[in-house]
Amino acid sequence: MSDRFAEFSLPDTDLTRAAYDLVFAAGPAALAHHCARTYLFARAIGEARDLRPGADYDDETLFLACVLHDLGLTEQGDGGRRFEVDGADLAAGFLAGHGYDGERTRVVWEAIALHTSRGIADRMRAEIALTHAGTSADVAGVGADRIPGGVAERAHAAFPRLEPGCGLAEIIVGQIAANPAKAPIGSLPYELARQFGIAIPQPRWTDLTAAAWSGVA
Repeated sequence: MSDRFAEFSLPDTDLTRAAYDLVFAAGPAALAHHCARTYLFARAIGEARDLRPGADYDDETLFLACVLHDLGLTEQGDGGRRFEVDGADLAAGFLAGHGYDGERTRVVWEAIALHTSRGIADRMRAEIALTHAGTSADVAGVGADRIPGGVAERAHAAFPRLEPGCGLAEIIVGQIAANPAKAPIGSLPYELARQFGIAIPQPRWTDLTAAAWSGVA
């Protein structure tokens, strides 16, 4: 079997290999492949934006954020919060257990927690913005036109999609069906629950504001 780290010039450290192995052991292959493609697309989009690893962003941190970004959709990472935050917490714990620098761990946490937050993540530092860009490109083709020719073909040959939409929606909706609290109003999980017909009881905004500070002049 080909060594993907050598084949794609991935940042090669004991920690990046441990993270890669964790993702492929923790969840379905389609999910792990999505995470690997996310990094390849994030790096390519960064190059298209004239962002240079080592100068404009930390390549190891970007790789860790991309590869670990969907840990919240694994059985191990399925906690009580929206999947992005559950995954960020698990990734941060994993990195802390391997002695990773605290500031860079915080960047990974933010990149994972914000990776579905369009309009916010793209305004953050490069590692966070590129994690968002890589996930958006792989799942929905957003910004795919910025990826140089041949990159997507190589990425899909090495890490095929396997499931429509990478199998993400089914996992997210399944988690919400078991625990509706994982779909706070306004989040991507909430919108997927709505589209897939999962009822999520939520108070109306006007009811919330009307009930706030009642009796205060």
